[in-house]
Amino acid sequence: MDFTDDDGLGSGSSSNPVMNYYLKAKAHYQFYMDKVTPHTKERWIGLTVMVALFVLRIIISQGWYVVCYALGIYLLSQFLAFLTPKFDMTIQQDEANQELEAGERADEFRPFIRRLPEFKFWHNAFRATAASLLATLFSIFDIPVYWPILLMYFILLFLLTMKRQIQHMVEYKYIPLDIGKKKYNSQK
Repeated sequence: MDFTDDDGLGSGSSSNPVMNYYLKAKAHYQFYMDKVTPHTKERWIGLTVMVALFVLRIIISQGWYVVCYALGIYLLSQFLAFLTPKFDMTIQQDEANQELEAGERADEFRPFIRRLPEFKFWHNAFRATAASLLATLFSIFDIPVYWPILLMYFILLFLLTMKRQIQHMVEYKYIPLDIGKKKYNSQK
């Protein structure tokens, strides 16, 4: 079903007022996302404040542990995608070995490309935290559980997945973060 006019220009105008409102809201959302993109430090501070508010809400209300657990699992999966290289390292290692055996090994710089870019990681984490905060406003999501089991399971899951990720990083000799890397000053 096409909601736009038949002018073929893709102008985005529509006779449907709901669709007009949706398109305007989407344009405003994109405008603010474009504005906030270059401000990395401020974005992450804002997300940290939002997560702190969420944790404070959970602690004060003594509930919504399942929502908290689901947010933790989601953020962990996003973090792992952020740390993981986009391309399979075993294939790159095999190609490097073949080049070395053939004598045509080139020491070219291969940058680390993430499976999940930093902005997408922040954006997904921000939206998930906002949705979790919203879910804490409704008692239907306050499912009674014994929270220490969820906490222990999450800690165990975190430790095992991070151990596997760190072993992968050591095995293929890559550092996904800028910590400890040389920084060069650009001279103009």
